Amino acid sequence: MRKLIILGLLAATVAPSVGSAQSAREVRQSQRELREEQRDLRQAQRYGDRRDVRDERRDVREARREVREDWRDYRRSHRSVYRAGNWRAPFRYNQWNAGAQLRPAYYNSRYYISDPYRYRLPRPGMNQRWVRHYNDVMLVNVRNGRVIQVHRGFFW
Repeated sequence: MRKLIILGLLAATVAPSVGSAQSAREVRQSQRELREEQRDLRQAQRYGDRRDVRDERRDVREARREVREDWRDYRRSHRSVYRAGNWRAPFRYNQWNAGAQLRPAYYNSRYYISDPYRYRLPRPGMNQRWVRHYNDVMLVNVRNGRVIQVHRGFFW
């Protein structure tokens, strides 16, 4: 009986890690398929006709949708990572859009997301940082304060 209980406890602790590894593998596979579809689209734009380009664009859209769905599944199964916590800023909430220009107080190093890979965010480019603004996440060009991308309600 004791061995059965120990095996049950071991299975309960190992099973979630196996599920998350599978999820991460699925996300990587979807991203790889998206890159392949984008490469096929470039080939069709160079050498194909209109029908080929249209078909490849549809395939790229479907691959992007698959990547988003895998990311949402990962986010749903790892809710503790995206927990909002008690986060407050010394300024009020604004709903920023891509293209807006921020003052430096909104995107200084205090609000940088130091580990974007933890949240499955894409790697920021040169002079770009992921910035937290209440429950939203923004990709900001730190040289001029321009918002490049916004994910609303990222943390819950």
